[in-house]
Amino acid sequence: MKPDRGWIERHIPHKGSMCLLDAVVQWNDAEIVCRASSHRDVGNPLRSLGDGQEGLGITSGIEYAAQAMAVHGALLDKDVAEARLGYLATTRDVVWHARWLSDVSSDLTIRAERLSANASNVMYLFEVHGDERLLLSGRATVILSAAA
Repeated sequence: MKPDRGWIERHIPHKGSMCLLDAVVQWNDAEIVCRASSHRDVGNPLRSLGDGQEGLGITSGIEYAAQAMAVHGALLDKDVAEARLGYLATTRDVVWHARWLSDVSSDLTIRAERLSANASNVMYLFEVHGDERLLLSGRATVILSAAA
């Protein structure tokens, strides 16, 4: 199964324009690859419009990666009726290779590889690519249960 935007929107908390991903390209138990075109949308809710700077900054790539991680979790929890909420706790070793996502003319390719997981948190490596180059990469930890 390769979920489309409709499936993604039904399985993660982000709805409407805040759902940034278009489709899952491929996935398995260890990783997911997603595609997105919303970085080119002038109505993207993460787009900045101030200080003479207009565009979608590279830091927004972390949100694209976080949504890919959420989709991966929903796919892995296919027997669960409702996906668990997760909260991005930390990012580490983030490296930027561009300033703006909105300057990227191709679709974005977002890859997230699950490094470890337990009942309360999960850790991923992530990369965002566009225009045939790496735009940003890093590592993220997501807390799955605030009570835990």
